[in-house]
Amino acid sequence: MKKYLIILGVFTVSSSIMTSCKKSSFDDFYRDPSKVTEVTVDKQFAGMLYSYRELVVPSYWNYFVILRTTANRYIQATGWANEPNQLTPGAAAISDRWGTYYSGLAQFKELENVYNNAPTEEQQEKRIFYLAAKIFFYDQTQQIVDLHGDIPWTQAGTLNANGGDYSVSYPAYDSAEDIYTTMLDDLKAISTELNTLTIPSTIQNSFSTQDLINNGDLMLWKRYCNSLRLRMLTRVSDASSFSDRAQQELAEIVNNPSANPLVLANDDNIQLDVFSHETGINSTGLRDGIESWNANIAGKVMIDHMLDNEDPRLPFIFEPGAEADGDFQGLDQSLTSSVQTGLINDGVLSIYNRSTYSRNQYFPGIVITASEVNFLLSEYHTKNGNNAAAKTAFETGIKASIALVQDIRAVSNDNTTAAADAPTTGAVNAYISNIGWGTDNLQLIATQKWLHFNIIQPLESWAEIRRLDFPTFEFRVDPSDMQKTVPVKWNLPDSEPTYNGTNYQAVQANDNVNTKLFWDVN
Repeated sequence: MKKYLIILGVFTVSSSIMTSCKKSSFDDFYRDPSKVTEVTVDKQFAGMLYSYRELVVPSYWNYFVILRTTANRYIQATGWANEPNQLTPGAAAISDRWGTYYSGLAQFKELENVYNNAPTEEQQEKRIFYLAAKIFFYDQTQQIVDLHGDIPWTQAGTLNANGGDYSVSYPAYDSAEDIYTTMLDDLKAISTELNTLTIPSTIQNSFSTQDLINNGDLMLWKRYCNSLRLRMLTRVSDASSFSDRAQQELAEIVNNPSANPLVLANDDNIQLDVFSHETGINSTGLRDGIESWNANIAGKVMIDHMLDNEDPRLPFIFEPGAEADGDFQGLDQSLTSSVQTGLINDGVLSIYNRSTYSRNQYFPGIVITASEVNFLLSEYHTKNGNNAAAKTAFETGIKASIALVQDIRAVSNDNTTAAADAPTTGAVNAYISNIGWGTDNLQLIATQKWLHFNIIQPLESWAEIRRLDFPTFEFRVDPSDMQKTVPVKWNLPDSEPTYNGTNYQAVQANDNVNTKLFWDVN
């Protein structure tokens, strides 16, 4: 942890970020963080958002180093040539993502410090910056907790506040349950406060220009807050310590939409848009991130489902192999590595559509979509016996997903693969009919989540698959493999026992990839 204490201390001081300008005026917006010295609430807010950009907007580092050999494999969102110990999370993936989260945490803690020390009048005027920062920070925190379980949190990122004294800055661990409780408590309070909050006219312009996510739209922050609550409450709904609370608060959200607005249509999607691929926020790294080392190969399970059910998303998400004569074929993970390598080299396997994904320099950073929210609502209604509402939300989620991949392809500045024709209403309805709502509906919902998330939100997909135990996949393992099953979480980075050893001892017994998180009860 000492390594990260050093990083956090330097990063917070040097990265108070950003000038004021319109979100779309990117030439002036992304100044070098190391050259910005003025620390204000609004600029620190933008700094925190910017510090997490590579976990939101597709990047080479996130996809190649972290997701390629971990989550994308666990959920078979991609196909790959089998290799020894392929189910063991790599140390580089774990440590890199851990460090990025804590760099952002330090930014949030600095924002909190600046806000709390501002005059009362300024706190009142800039309240929206603090509340919005919490929503986004809690989203990132939920993801890291779902990867590791217990983490240093309450006491983390305090090196500056402690005057640079390392001896009192090594953070203790918080339990995953406690972190979820704190965040759910706070998000509920934030949701209530946002309904009565008015952004002063003197602040609105600043908020609009510094808000990379929602461009200063208060209603979208309300939708983000409640949609994040919906996701988190659903995630913990089967855990005995949360089940009663989850059922009560989910009912409050679902039954009072005016007080708890959600992301229900693609126009409301929470995402970080790319306006210029020549700035610090861009998707150019996705090309090498998934095209390098054949990391964009389609998996057989996903391709077969799409073919069998005539999924209209197929030509937008995938393209046939160069030597496949237009046929779609995914890689079978039960084959030996030598056979798989031969298929890859022969060019017969489908790949992720390059013009939609890897060469689309305007691919947005997806945070929460209408499809995800509608699938969560469908699950809620299914569990509560409202089949009609569940079916409607399910179908709405599918239609939104089909529309979204078309929208993403439409903003692409690449035409390596010609854009497919928009599917007809009849084709969309036929796909929904082919799926066959009415039997094993939770499995149908789980499958649609998996298809929708694919390689773009694989960590959310992996969390939902762990929670619902569906879809299921088969993996080829060698007798010598140390890890013979898909992990149920990641272990902690090597830096923790090395630099934060005293505190690490409290969680050491559960620091292995086969100890389930508290919400993973199936």
